[in-house]
Amino acid sequence: MEYDIYLYMILHPNNALVASQLDPVRFARHYTTGSSRHYRGKVIFAEVDPSFRDPFFRIDEILRTVKPHEDGRPKATKFIASYRVLEHVDFDAIRRLYLTSQEGECVGIDAGTPERGDGNGRLRLFAEITPLRMLVLSEHGFEDFGRYITSPTNPKSAPKQFYTSIDLDVAAYVNEFERNPFKPSPAPDVHPSTLRDAFIEITTYPEKHHKGIALDSRLDQISYKLIGTGFMFSSQDAAKFFPMPSPEEIEERAYKFWRTM
Repeated sequence: MEYDIYLYMILHPNNALVASQLDPVRFARHYTTGSSRHYRGKVIFAEVDPSFRDPFFRIDEILRTVKPHEDGRPKATKFIASYRVLEHVDFDAIRRLYLTSQEGECVGIDAGTPERGDGNGRLRLFAEITPLRMLVLSEHGFEDFGRYITSPTNPKSAPKQFYTSIDLDVAAYVNEFERNPFKPSPAPDVHPSTLRDAFIEITTYPEKHHKGIALDSRLDQISYKLIGTGFMFSSQDAAKFFPMPSPEEIEERAYKFWRTM
């Protein structure tokens, strides 16, 4: 039996370029619940144009080895690369983004345009996903943050970065925490006082625009319900944005995924 061959770029929990004979829905289920190398947790991956090529990857060589098993089952995963992958993938080649729950349910997201008019000044809590994974409080808007974390002059940067933001009114949260010291943290393994102190530091010192909250954003412990604007691929000269659908839209399009968000 003949199968189509797909190219997938895994973005969380690791960053890798993979060839597969599984369509996105079956690939999501395989990666979370069906593999002998069982992984428990959410998975985020992108479908890449199968015609994409870059000298960094041995794509053609490896695609020739992607064949069904002897019993006719499709080849689920054939790793092409697992190092510096995002750095060498053109954003134009990224077709669609897929969010997967730990139960193996997934929803696909098409690229869109970031909302304008929500620029700098309002504090946001950004979760870097790959290759850096920090949790950062920043005055930057969604797009400008991408340029900041890919700047060659920034010692905590990478040439390309994939990230998101947590839907949180930071000022309101800090005010409520001051009244209720038992208020739970919006970020895994981050004490509310850490977020409060970072908020005070940024709002007190005009020259301070960013503050690292945690070395690992712990995205796997953050509910998809807390994802705000969406997801961004960013570099110094390019960006590609995937807006997070509303819960109502997800419920209508992917009910099983919505139940496990």
